[in-house]
Amino acid sequence: MTATDVLFIDDDAAIRQAIQQTLQLEELTTETFDNAASALKILRPDFQGVVLCDFHMPGINGLDLLKAVQQIDESIPVIILTGQGDIGTAVTAMQLGAYDFIEKPFNQDELIELLKHALEKRHLALENRVLKAQLRIFARPGPRLLGGESPKMKRVLSMLENLVDTSADILLSGETGAGKDAIARYIHETSERSQHNFVAINCGAVPENLIESELFGHEAGAFTGAEKKRIGKFEHANKGTIFLDELESMPLALQVRLLRVLEERKVERLGSNVSIGLDVRIIAATKSDLKSKSERGEFREDLYYRLNVIQIDIPPLRERREDIHLLFHHFALIAAARYGRESIPLNKQQIGLLLQHDWPGNVRELRNRAERYVLMGPVALDEIQSAASVDTPTPQSLSDMVDAFERSMIQNALQMCQGSIKDTMEYLGLARKTLYDKMKKHGLDKAQFKEDADHDGL
Repeated sequence: MTATDVLFIDDDAAIRQAIQQTLQLEELTTETFDNAASALKILRPDFQGVVLCDFHMPGINGLDLLKAVQQIDESIPVIILTGQGDIGTAVTAMQLGAYDFIEKPFNQDELIELLKHALEKRHLALENRVLKAQLRIFARPGPRLLGGESPKMKRVLSMLENLVDTSADILLSGETGAGKDAIARYIHETSERSQHNFVAINCGAVPENLIESELFGHEAGAFTGAEKKRIGKFEHANKGTIFLDELESMPLALQVRLLRVLEERKVERLGSNVSIGLDVRIIAATKSDLKSKSERGEFREDLYYRLNVIQIDIPPLRERREDIHLLFHHFALIAAARYGRESIPLNKQQIGLLLQHDWPGNVRELRNRAERYVLMGPVALDEIQSAASVDTPTPQSLSDMVDAFERSMIQNALQMCQGSIKDTMEYLGLARKTLYDKMKKHGLDKAQFKEDADHDGL
């Protein structure tokens, strides 16, 4: 559904039609009403447009409408059309929070410019609202799942939609930095278990002589140094989710006990003979090929097949280049809000550098680069440029690279121009038909950018 840019209220049908036609020529989608009460029924706090209304209307007048809109969301801009005798009242409306007023008869160019400025302010207010919400989430330990536009990430997201509300154990496979931790947290936080603990443990970071106690807990006196009882990670995650990262690093002897926990959903603390029932979802993650490791005897085959009921393969960033620029933009916005800095949009050359880079550190590397860009400016991209001059070419065909670059450029332009075809044509220097043909080729719809939603992927 196309977002409405201007919600126009006037009891004069001729004026409604004239203004609607004028705004449509400027690609401003407009919805008209002959009374304020009908318009108020559809207004919501997430309304992305501007309210334009006549001051004199039957029933609810412009001043009363302003007050009602502010009750819904005070950041929705309200512009009032006034006659010469209404100037004093219009000034009062400004003092009460109206965005502006325009006097009849008005200049069309002046009205359009005012509406576009108001729209820009509204979009900025909504973007800041989203950023604040994201910052609250990102303040918690670990990254969070972001949207993805590439076919591979869309498949991952589609799988997750079908799995989050089940209790099925999941095996995540992907390179370092690809986002396994983020997906694990997303699964937990969007499931019915979100009110309980999410417990993460890196199996490769805990000394082998301590990992069994970490996972299963121990009773006082179970071994030298065990002075008091300790609750293990599994028990602490009861009714929630436990995330076992770098599972390939788990000692073979401990894999036997993990298999038993998976099958019986019970755990015994070290030094105890009492079984404790568990209601826990297990998400395991690996950067290795567990099947190959099990064939070489480096990982228990029975544990691999027990975990491999549902496996999600997370693609590396170099295989979903369509997501690179949107992800960078998202991380830069987050960093700008966190550090109180301005995030300067990338130019075409800088976007090209991002697309050429192989990103061996995947999303983690991209996020760090975006933060450095916010803090240091364009110099933060110099290392990428230097590497691009000496790195071997990526194993992609020239056609694929050109398509990925073209799609990213058009997507970036549509985002910057908030879905305006006219502005996007001017920014890219393309004819209207050419732009539409390329948008169709790459599956891009201007409506998704007019909605101003922040959809990023890992």
